[in-house]
Formats: sequence, structure tokens, C-alpha cells
Amino acid sequence: MDQHELIEVPWRGAEHVDAALARYLSLAHSQAGKHGHRFEKLWDVIERNTTGGKRFRPRMVMTSYTSLGGEDLEAGAQLAAAYEMLHTALIVHDDVIDRDFVRRGQANVSGSYRDIATTAGIPLPAAEHRGMSAAVIAGDLALSAAYRLVDRTGAADHIRSRLRELLDDAITASAAGELADVDFSLRDESPSVDEIVEMEREKTAVYSFEAPLQSGAVLAGAFDETVDELGEFGRNIGIAYQIVDDVLGVFGHEGTTGKSTLGDLREGKWTVLTAQAATSEQWGSVTELFGKPDLDGADAERIRRVLVDSGARTFAERLAADFANRAWEHLASDAIPAPLRDDLSPVVRKVLERVR
Repeated sequence: MDQHELIEVPWRGAEHVDAALARYLSLAHSQAGKHGHRFEKLWDVIERNTTGGKRFRPRMVMTSYTSLGGEDLEAGAQLAAAYEMLHTALIVHDDVIDRDFVRRGQANVSGSYRDIATTAGIPLPAAEHRGMSAAVIAGDLALSAAYRLVDRTGAADHIRSRLRELLDDAITASAAGELADVDFSLRDESPSVDEIVEMEREKTAVYSFEAPLQSGAVLAGAFDETVDELGEFGRNIGIAYQIVDDVLGVFGHEGTTGKSTLGDLREGKWTVLTAQAATSEQWGSVTELFGKPDLDGADAERIRRVLVDSGARTFAERLAADFANRAWEHLASDAIPAPLRDDLSPVVRKVLERVR
């Protein structure tokens, strides 16, 4: 999910979003004091985990809101901050599911509390369990914060109701997608490409693209047709971006993506790339390597050759381009005003550039 941070989109209100987050976290920290020092410490760790990104989801909210005529930047910033806290909640919980203790090159919530425990002399398995337990709690708090920030928009009741529904839908979809992703790793057979596409839409595209864009539009008072078209645009560009992200996860340059090209192969991560390759005869020659925890560079290159020779890489890149072109079609709709179209066009171009 972090590779979404690479997209650069012009937006207004960045400083308002940062201020809204800072105010909320400051208030939460001060209120935590009545529950003791340990609870205050947890909010310190949560705050650290909201820093370091480029606020992509808030950008989508604010781009939609301001381009559709929204003028109350404070209200827009509260809504944008809600999606940043949702992102924080989901990645904290995702790290627990993946048993990861590091994110962006530093200890995440699980890692922070694991390290505290090991420093106190607690054996590693118990320390890791403590770290993941604290992360579950932190993710729950961040999720609650998202709803509180929606309420802070000061929007009329019927608008806030729609905003909560969009947030609910995003959380539900992400949970469904995460569960599907977990189930894929437990199945004996490989998932189909269609199953992967639906999983990636639910797990990432909805909360990263569809819901933020639609929420900004709702807050701005946009017509239903515009909100609907933004949802379709977000769905298609979100899927396209995730497919490209998965291809770069295997074939990209680590210095550019900031992501190891061995991680997905060692994990045995099912993506459009690997699901398509699994339908080929060549895949049988590398099945014992896929998901091997200590996979080395030479064996990874064997898998990459199969992904290329089987046509899976070309298939994935073409599928990503197809979804990006579908996004263009929705963006060209008469329901999307020209200022918003101009502001969102770089998102599509960035996906197509990455495919090439």
C-alpha cells in the first residue's frame, strides 16, 4: 500500500490537514493521561506512525473537495485527516497479520512494543506477542479516530451520515479484501486473476481511491452523478495502480520503489502476475521456490524468467493499462467538471508511465 505515496497530485490544504491531525493527536494524548502513562505512550507511538508518508488519501479527499468548489478548508482537512487515520489503522493491523515489525525502515507499533519487552528481559516469542497485542489496540484507536474526525467536519447531519456510510463501506471492503488475501495463502490451489482483482479492489482501491474521492465530493455538495463517476474512476485507477505496484514489487528497482524485489516472492504473495503465471506449464518448474522464506537472488531470477516467458508480466501490464484506460473514460464524463479532471489526470498518467 505504501507505493501509493509515490503519486504526486497538486492539492490545496496540505497544511490544514497536518494541523488537523496534530490537533487531534494532541487532544487524544492529553486525554490519555487519565488512563496512565502507558496509555499516553501508546498514543506517542501511534503519532509516530502517522508521519513519514505523503498523505496520499488526504490528497484525494482535498483534490475532490476543492476542485468541486469546497471552500471550507478546515472542514475538508478534518475529513482528509479521517482517511489518514483510517490508513494508519489498516496498516497497523496489516502488519500484525503479516507479522511485520518494521515499516518505512523503522520499528512499527508491533516492533516498538516488542523492543520494549525484549529490553525488559522478556523472551522473544512473548515479546513479539506483546508487540502485536499493542498494535491491535493502537489500530482500534486509530479506527475510532477516523469516525471522530468525520464528525469534526461540522457538516449538516445528512452530509455526515453519507460520509459515515462511505467510511463504513471502505472499512468493510478492506476487511473483506484482507480476509480474502489471508485465505489465498491457505489454499492449495492458486486463486484466479479475477479473484485477485476483486481482492485488490476491496483491500486497497476502495479506501485509497474510491471512498476519499467520493467523500470529498459529498462534502463539497456535488451531484450524485459526479459522486458515482468518481467512484468508478477510483475503482479502476485503484486496481490499475495496485497491479503495477505488484509488478514493480518483483521487477522494480529497489532504489526507486523503496521495496525489496524479493519480499513478495519469499512471502508467496498471490498477485495478478503470479496468478496468471500459475496457469502456465512453466510455473511447475518454480513452484517449490515460490514462498520460500530464504529465497536467494539466483532462485528469484528463475521465477522472474518464468513470469516473463509465460507471458504473465505482459498480461499484468496490459491489464493495468486496460483499467487505467477505463479510469480515463470515467474521468472524461460530463459529470466530472474540468478543474477536477485536470487535477486527477496526473494520477492516470503516472500509472501509465509506470506500466511502460
